[in-house]
Amino acid sequence: MLVGGLGEILLTLGVVLLLFVVWQLWWTNLEADNTQNSALKAISQDFKPAQAGEKPPAVPKHPIEGKVWGVLYVPAFGDAYAKPIAEGVGMDVLDTVGVGHYPTTQMPGQVGNVALAGHRQTHGQVFWDMDKLKAGDKAYVQTAAGLYTYTYRSTEIVAPDRGDVLFPVPGEAGTKATEKLLTLTTCHPPFTTDLRMIVHLEETAFTPADKPFPEEIRELVKKTTDVGKG
Repeated sequence: MLVGGLGEILLTLGVVLLLFVVWQLWWTNLEADNTQNSALKAISQDFKPAQAGEKPPAVPKHPIEGKVWGVLYVPAFGDAYAKPIAEGVGMDVLDTVGVGHYPTTQMPGQVGNVALAGHRQTHGQVFWDMDKLKAGDKAYVQTAAGLYTYTYRSTEIVAPDRGDVLFPVPGEAGTKATEKLLTLTTCHPPFTTDLRMIVHLEETAFTPADKPFPEEIRELVKKTTDVGKG
């Protein structure tokens, strides 16, 4: 009887564990995808170019916590990859919107370092493919002002407490920035939080919202936010 009872307990625990894994790896991704799609639809209204006689839409220098202010496109992550960017890197942002902006770092277009965070797995796993980025790859950040193009520079694996990767000049405290960088951060290896994968990219172009966007990304941007001339 004791052996039978123990077996039933172990079986029950196994089922509970399996359900938890399913929730983590499938359901949280489904929920996050729905939230992100809703956020993309909402932000598209803020991205409409100004009409003749109107002031162009402004990009806030210091967005409020949780506000979605941009869209991240990374073709290396998939032909349809488009994720909303919200202010803040708390779980309330990363578990729902997906990509969060470190409030202490710069905004697109500013000299320094625009740093973004996202989950490697679960809750939309927005940075699952970050290890695929290589020389020549590009990432794009769309705001109400237009589209910023960033070109891959380097990847590094660091300890979780390496906050210096977020400095205006990554790794160099007190150094005056002269470049416009984009830094992506996520956990590493997959399914652990032991280390962090850091990818640095350099801004190589900017296209105003009322001008034709780069051909390689134009169709996806148009489909995502209905912005961009043909």
